[in-house]
Amino acid sequence: MDVIRVSGGARLAGEVHVVGAKNSSLKLMAAALLAEGRTTITNVPRITDILIMAEVLRRLGCEVSLDRDQVTIDVPAEPRVETDYDLVRRLRASICVLGPLLARRGQARVAHPGGDAIGSRGLDMHIHGLERMGAEITGEHGYVIASAPSGLRGASIWLDFPSVGATENLLMAAVLAKGTTEIDNAAREPEIVDICRMLTEMGAQISGAGTPTLVVDGVDELRPVTHATIGDRIVAGTWAFAAAMTRGDVTVTGIDPMFLEIALDKLVTAGALVQTTPDSLRVCMDRRPSAVDVVTLPFPGFATDLLPMAVGLASVADGVSLITENIFDGRFMFISEMARLGADIRTEGHHAVVRGRERLSSAPVRATDIRAGAGLVVAGLCADGVTEVSHVNHIDRGYPDFVSDLRSLGATVERATIPDDPAFTF
Repeated sequence: MDVIRVSGGARLAGEVHVVGAKNSSLKLMAAALLAEGRTTITNVPRITDILIMAEVLRRLGCEVSLDRDQVTIDVPAEPRVETDYDLVRRLRASICVLGPLLARRGQARVAHPGGDAIGSRGLDMHIHGLERMGAEITGEHGYVIASAPSGLRGASIWLDFPSVGATENLLMAAVLAKGTTEIDNAAREPEIVDICRMLTEMGAQISGAGTPTLVVDGVDELRPVTHATIGDRIVAGTWAFAAAMTRGDVTVTGIDPMFLEIALDKLVTAGALVQTTPDSLRVCMDRRPSAVDVVTLPFPGFATDLLPMAVGLASVADGVSLITENIFDGRFMFISEMARLGADIRTEGHHAVVRGRERLSSAPVRATDIRAGAGLVVAGLCADGVTEVSHVNHIDRGYPDFVSDLRSLGATVERATIPDDPAFTF
């Protein structure tokens, strides 16, 4: 098992570059299924999830090659229609092949997805929307089985919640459906805008990207393209909060600061100096941060993926912060690990009351998901002694070069492999 050991007391300073967004790249790879031929996606992060999605596509009959930050996908005329359970259970984003396969092949058999353990994330909105478009969907033996014997047709669809995953699946199904599809209460995240941009480049007719209403006029076919992924706002936000927590001075490049407008405003409220350009941001903090309240909401609200960093900031802030999670019911799973670091946190339902302390206390802790893992490492920077974070395979799924980036900013940190204890080997 790999662990990350981080020494407390470092002040992060310097410049770090953010590559393409994980939550965009994975969906862009799935969108490549909509067009026969070679699609190339650039500015792709070198993370575990990209490797898993590449294998999902290979088993659907695609040829996939990865070269540094570029993924090339050769899509056959008739992709296979079934995804393997052993891959899909490791990557929730793989459910997004459902819409493209239905649109291209008229059928799909996709295993129920896995991914992070951060609470219930059902497929009801995906299924109901596709059924309104004429799909027939059943479930058996852990698979979603869908078919559109008469082809998909345009429909008016209302989402009960602006789900990113449901919006993406319905959008990718609608681009090849007959007629016009209107998706109301659609997700507005930058990653949705990015996939709309790529689909438009492929020949799709989409209006309303970035608004709550997407209107899609179906076309007969799409063409392969070369497309560059937007910068990862969650990774950028992680570095921004780390700068504030360690009273540092960090410049983050490769990101549109507008993607983080509310998060950066919270850092200003906490006492940080924030400067921005069209493709970079700088966060400088010269004192202990002040307590701030945070409420997670769909974009343009405060991102749920940045909640562990907000809890970390609150844990070392001067005063009491109220953190409210409105998206995932299991997002607070990592709170017990923060408590091991000495954080004073009390939870009730989807609220956490955090009383800040001058410093945290080092301890062995466990990453429970991608963002919690990164948040625990950053919290370790604010602790006395050496904090050891285990199960860092989660971090690998979202942060390329995490340890080397920390080192470049002045942290004393290492990654090590702990051998199995023979007492527990059977």
